[in-house]
Amino acid sequence: QVQLVESGGGLVQPGGSLRLSCAASTSIFRIYNMGWYRQAPGKQRELVATITNGGTTNYVDSVKGRFTISRDNAKNTVYLQMNSLKPEDTAVYYCRGATPAGHLEVWGQGTLVTVSS
Repeated sequence: QVQLVESGGGLVQPGGSLRLSCAASTSIFRIYNMGWYRQAPGKQRELVATITNGGTTNYVDSVKGRFTISRDNAKNTVYLQMNSLKPEDTAVYYCRGATPAGHLEVWGQGTLVTVSS
């Protein structure tokens, strides 16, 4: 069973940048489709960005042009580069992995991102 561990969250001022990392415990990571989700206080968890095992990416409209998802299969890690951060980006960010057929999925524990002056 793959385990995911996120890191890189913290407090940043509006307009600043952060890079989140999600490290997988096994190299089987390379066949997983990966995604970043976030949950703001009092709101439902929402999809932020996805990347397939082949490298195809997709983003929610609110982060297009500001966030970039990428993966390094040699390091069993997926990243979320977040630029031009806004207060509304404040949330707990979760990493999710799933097999292509969707039979198995795994979530990380989450990392808090706070955008505030």
